[in-house]
Amino acid sequence: MNLSNETCEACRADAPRVSDDELALYMKQLPDWIGLAEEGVLKLRREFLFSNFVEALAFTNKVGELAEEFGHHPDLLTEWGKTTVTWWSHKIKGLHKNDFVLAAKTDLLY
Repeated sequence: MNLSNETCEACRADAPRVSDDELALYMKQLPDWIGLAEEGVLKLRREFLFSNFVEALAFTNKVGELAEEFGHHPDLLTEWGKTTVTWWSHKIKGLHKNDFVLAAKTDLLY
């Protein structure tokens, strides 16, 4: 399974979070991403490095367009030479397969 070729499905408040087995499988496909818990919510995060602010901002805008296309929105932090992207599913307060699909699609934008 190539996550970047998958499509997102509508995520409902009662959708299941990824299982431990799914988490391990998906993380193998996203070696540059880290899983972290913030206030008990598991999230995916990656920092993307650039030569300057203009490039970081352009990338941020591309990720924003991706988010709008799929109706699923990450946290985006744009700094000089760096954009940090954090995906998770707000409705379920954790990780859904959609988050991994969009992380893989974010990697393709880079």
